[in-house]
Amino acid sequence: MADVAPAPKKAASVKAAPVKATPTAKAVKPAPVVATVAVAAAKAAPKSAAKGKAVAAVLKAAPAPIVVAAAPAPVAAAEPAKVKAKAVPAGRGKLTPVVAEAPHPAKHKPVEVPLKSSTSRHADQTGQTKLFVLDTNVLMHDPSSLFRFEEHDVYLPMMTLEELDNHKKGMTEVARNARQVSRTLDGLVSNTDDDAIEKGIPLSKLGNKDAKGRLFFQTRLQSADLPVGLPVGKADNQILAVVRSLESEQAGRPVVLVSKDINMRIKARALGLPAEDYFNDHVLEDTDLLYSGIVQLPDDFWNKHGKDMESWQENKNGQSATFYRVTGPFVPSMLVNQFIFLEPKNGETPFYGQVKQITGKTAVLQTLRDFSHNKNNVWGVTARNREQNFALNLLMNPECDFVTLLGQAGTGKTLLALAAGLAQVLETKLYNEIIVTRVTVPVGEDIGFLPGTEEEKMSPWMGAFDDNLEVLNKSDSDGGEWGRAATQDLIRSRIKIKSLNFMRGRTFVNKFLIIDEAQNLTPKQVKTLVTRAGPGTKILCLGNIAQIDTPYLTEGSSGLTYVVDRFKGWAHSGHVTLARGERSRLADHASEVL
Repeated sequence: MADVAPAPKKAASVKAAPVKATPTAKAVKPAPVVATVAVAAAKAAPKSAAKGKAVAAVLKAAPAPIVVAAAPAPVAAAEPAKVKAKAVPAGRGKLTPVVAEAPHPAKHKPVEVPLKSSTSRHADQTGQTKLFVLDTNVLMHDPSSLFRFEEHDVYLPMMTLEELDNHKKGMTEVARNARQVSRTLDGLVSNTDDDAIEKGIPLSKLGNKDAKGRLFFQTRLQSADLPVGLPVGKADNQILAVVRSLESEQAGRPVVLVSKDINMRIKARALGLPAEDYFNDHVLEDTDLLYSGIVQLPDDFWNKHGKDMESWQENKNGQSATFYRVTGPFVPSMLVNQFIFLEPKNGETPFYGQVKQITGKTAVLQTLRDFSHNKNNVWGVTARNREQNFALNLLMNPECDFVTLLGQAGTGKTLLALAAGLAQVLETKLYNEIIVTRVTVPVGEDIGFLPGTEEEKMSPWMGAFDDNLEVLNKSDSDGGEWGRAATQDLIRSRIKIKSLNFMRGRTFVNKFLIIDEAQNLTPKQVKTLVTRAGPGTKILCLGNIAQIDTPYLTEGSSGLTYVVDRFKGWAHSGHVTLARGERSRLADHASEVL
């Protein structure tokens, strides 16, 4: 996870032999993904006339074969032209270089891009407004989903309202969302007469200008012929009957069922009804497009951008840094607080920097502090690779209030965050204490209620922090058993473990707040947590979007993906995607092959 070196004159120092970095595996170009959906034809002839009619009915109800064209393979960043660098900025040779490594592409599991139904695609081409029939789980997943369908109309079956009523009790997130939807519907329905409900209520009534469609309720019993044998009393089947009835009543108008329930969509497709997932809450359609916080400069960067370059030195936070003001065509593609690097292949000194300011085609670049050197260790921890060095520059920067770290298992997210927190709480006294929290979503079966106080209930969920504290608390034998015990008690007294359930209304002042496993948070929960920050508080969000344990959350709609995308480019936030595992060769191999 990170090299651990002994910290001078410190009780909680660590001694460990430096581990040699393993060479990076050569990146493999991903093959194009081809999604094909087909309906197989029945080959055997029916033995009787009755069976023949049944088969004909099933084939008639089945949807037409849909063939989706092959999605293009993700295009890797173009390799910079191999031009020999001529202009080298002054002062670069004096920097301590980080060990040059090949770029590590972020690893993501393949994500299915949500596809629209054929009815939706045809309506988009012809410019028709659609009528979306919403399933209950869409409203309970996103209470604002009513206003996310732009100029299209929304239809709510009576069974959807009945299920909302059944789920409104309790303190869970689902119950809160159900109550919020009910309040929204009450605001839309109030001060309207019966004719207005029949003709449709404008969704822009409450101030949502983007919603230009109308809201329709099921005001009368609608009967439709469903296949014999489907239970009539089941809520899903009643909603499917409403969709079938609307299709026959409003001939020529595209009617689409929207549901988060996969089985519901499968049943609708089997009955020949258009159905699709609700993907308006997806931040990105493909997580490979997610902001990584790091960009590699082309080899001829200094040739094209070093013509009228200015350089100067400043002393910030007790550290001297070199600044460069450059102008050129590559600058508009940069973002503030983005890390940049250039590792020439001709043996020249590599350059590692951070974008501090952008004005048009002019940018101010700042050199980084080298945390891979033992003299700059953070609580005995040094960076093992380029991305860890970038992460420590963010974690140790007091001007950076919000930091997000993404990475697969074993990349050192928790260890780096905890080491930076201990150094700034116990050494520099920049923050009062460390607060650790995480979502209590079990990977397997739940073990039930846990006894004890809030801290004792949360302790089984904090095994990752206990493991990392054990590494950071290894001290010299000079202090003896009493010294080690006293150090551990001191550190434990400055770390508080809190539950997410009691965060509403709190304000943290001068705290170092670590949110672990943030990929299991919804965008609304992330907003609740980040808005708890008071003066002098730093918030860290750690997670791996390939390990989401919450139902109804995907890589594209996770709260962690949401904040990474929304905070990019802000002067007081930063993001780094850690791509190289440093836990062990066994963990690295398991991440690749399992």
